[in-house]
Amino acid sequence: MKLLRVGPKGREKPGVLDANGNIRDVSGLVDDWDGMALADSVLTRLKKTDLSGLPKLDGKSRIGPCVAGVGKFICIGLNYADHAAETGADVPTEPVIFFKATSAICGPNDHLEIPRRSKKTDWEVELGVVIGKEAKYVSEEDALDHVAGYCVVHDVSERAFQLEGTGQWVKGKSADTFGPIGPWLVTRDEVSDPQDLAMWLDVNGAAKQRGSTSTMVFGVAHLVSYLSQYMSLQPGDVISTGTPPGVGLSMSPQQFLQAGDVVTLGIAGLGEQKQICVNA
Repeated sequence: MKLLRVGPKGREKPGVLDANGNIRDVSGLVDDWDGMALADSVLTRLKKTDLSGLPKLDGKSRIGPCVAGVGKFICIGLNYADHAAETGADVPTEPVIFFKATSAICGPNDHLEIPRRSKKTDWEVELGVVIGKEAKYVSEEDALDHVAGYCVVHDVSERAFQLEGTGQWVKGKSADTFGPIGPWLVTRDEVSDPQDLAMWLDVNGAAKQRGSTSTMVFGVAHLVSYLSQYMSLQPGDVISTGTPPGVGLSMSPQQFLQAGDVVTLGIAGLGEQKQICVNA
């Protein structure tokens, strides 16, 4: 299933995309697409529901972030060997973990705000993994059983804030609108292999990133298991799993986003995003 949330910010309704591309209102069945609603039991019951009998939501309405009430927004750095090489970094021997503030989360087509004082706002298309069942000390073999599904994440980064001051990367990762997720949360049964998904990102129609999750250093199952050794992963948590090469930081000369730029990105089977850049 493809789960999504439609409506004005803070007033989104949960929906499901039916076989004909209509958005069906499931607010009579679940309160929202938050952690509790992502349990296997809830999704299994919904799969047996005749969606054609549910009301339609306006397909032209704003699409919100595909998950509500995210508790943790966990990111993995340098998780593509070719991306690590383009930044001049060594390939990590274990996952590099950092966090984005959950206040960065926004809808997939909301405006992307260039922060005040920013000179180096950059793009990163990433595969998002959404947890559906608590994961604590889980094995790699069992890890995917704890995943509700997958989505597109745009891990927007301000490189000067991230790399040129003191402290952690979180400063350059957490501005408002720096975490578009969606349009859909695609349930794991529809993704036969999360390590075989083509991904892309363009700026103003020009190709910037082309890659595949097949070149991840650490795959999804490993990441879920690894993270669960250090913290419990809760339903509704989002893991952003790293980006392929082609970021603006590594270009010569470097390229960064400015007001008026249009960013489009997507992952095979998981949908597409489009953001217009504006000054904050």
